[in-house]
Amino acid sequence: MSAAVPISTPGSALVRRRIGWTVAAAVALLAAVVLSLAIGARPVAPGQVLDALLHDGRSKDALVVREMRLPRTLVGLMVGAALALAGTVLQGLTRNPIGDPGILGISQGASLGVVSAIMLAGVESLTGFVWWAFAGAALASVAVYAVASRGRGGASPVKLALAGAAINALIVAVVHAVLATHAAVLDRFRFWQVGSLAGGEPVLVSQMWPFLLVGAVMVASVARGLDALALGEDVAKGLGQNVAAVRIVGGLGATVLTGIGVAAAGPIAFLGLAVPHIARALVGGDHRWLLPMAALLGPVVLLLADTAGRVIFPPGEVPSGVMTALIGVPFLIALVRRRKAVAA
Repeated sequence: MSAAVPISTPGSALVRRRIGWTVAAAVALLAAVVLSLAIGARPVAPGQVLDALLHDGRSKDALVVREMRLPRTLVGLMVGAALALAGTVLQGLTRNPIGDPGILGISQGASLGVVSAIMLAGVESLTGFVWWAFAGAALASVAVYAVASRGRGGASPVKLALAGAAINALIVAVVHAVLATHAAVLDRFRFWQVGSLAGGEPVLVSQMWPFLLVGAVMVASVARGLDALALGEDVAKGLGQNVAAVRIVGGLGATVLTGIGVAAAGPIAFLGLAVPHIARALVGGDHRWLLPMAALLGPVVLLLADTAGRVIFPPGEVPSGVMTALIGVPFLIALVRRRKAVAA
């Protein structure tokens, strides 16, 4: 009797594909970390990078890696993961393919917090901005949800998007009014507004990771709910999902992630919008796979953009927020064209 030949099912092929892309993303992340530590205005050999990290080397190169680039890289890892996860969840909650962390007013709320910190408290350091920006982001998202939840139907995707647009417009008007009448505030605000990892410090890492952990746990807990919500609210309820709980927990998680990411590095463009689409193209729409993939790809894009910004116009430096847009837009356009071709 001949041995039984295992039959490859579509499901197993999909799982293998997802595992393969996840491993590839992890390898890409490791490479991005190495490049971030080794490349800059002062190139450092890989051996010196290992000496700095593993053997507490005291050479000049080792000190550059350990005291300047390592904190910056760690902040980039956290910010990239936070913004990518937040964008993925917000697109799932609102069922809006162009949703990003600004859709609930979070980014602009953080901007208002930074302006308030400069004008009211005279804060000048990035670590000082974090708490103010986080508070502004949280208040803005609460205001959006409060407005959207009133009336019939509760906080539906359309009402959330409209409320977010309204709160965004209001906050932008207030921020511009302050900047137009306070030149000193404008000078301090400009650097943060562009978005950059240049101010990454060890103390910032210690401030960020608890919020990142809490936000990641919250969004991971609603992964199945987001899958059900993608089929429609009525179907999700029929599958036993508490739609209101999914929206509240997912929205709070996205607020925490976006608030801490924007507070630490400024409103980094592209990540929250495009990284979820790239992750979805690789592993599909199952959020149990989609969220980890986004958490891996977000830091890859941000660290590569930051590294390129350090060397593209030496001795100057292009902020990460500018580079993510320059690098990311072609990828997004290619993705749109690819999906259009597939649909045709």
